Amino acid sequence: MRFLTRFSTLLLASASFLLLTPAVHAAIDETTPDAQTLSQLELRAQQANPRDQCYLYTQLVHTMTEIAVKQMVNGDDEQASATLKQVNRYAHLIQVNLEQNTKRLKNAEMLMHHTTLRLAQALHLASEEDRTTVQATLKQLDLVQDQILDQVFNH
Repeated sequence: MRFLTRFSTLLLASASFLLLTPAVHAAIDETTPDAQTLSQLELRAQQANPRDQCYLYTQLVHTMTEIAVKQMVNGDDEQASATLKQVNRYAHLIQVNLEQNTKRLKNAEMLMHHTTLRLAQALHLASEEDRTTVQATLKQLDLVQDQILDQVFNH
């Protein structure tokens, strides 16, 4: 009985939270920014208040993943691999400072979820040599998404 009550409460709270959380999918930008815009986004994330960095770095991870996917589609595997290494670096920065990042965690988790799905869909585009890099990046992004989700439920 106690388990059923807890489960019902958790389910109701989760559903309410999702209904009251602003839709991130409408804000997901699939366009590829130019180098200057990308540099500005990176600088903004680096200089941001620690509470804001998770979401800003998640935006950067998403943008860089979109760039890597486009590079794979265009057959530029070497550049895609270099871009995915940057994605790994940004994902690592999210992990290192996640406990301090408390603002817009749910939005960051939803954006990271979209990003991991996008990279998983693009896995078949990677050449045999680069498939390992894509899989490693995907594994790290899944781990970061799980950690962000844990933070969402802890706050």
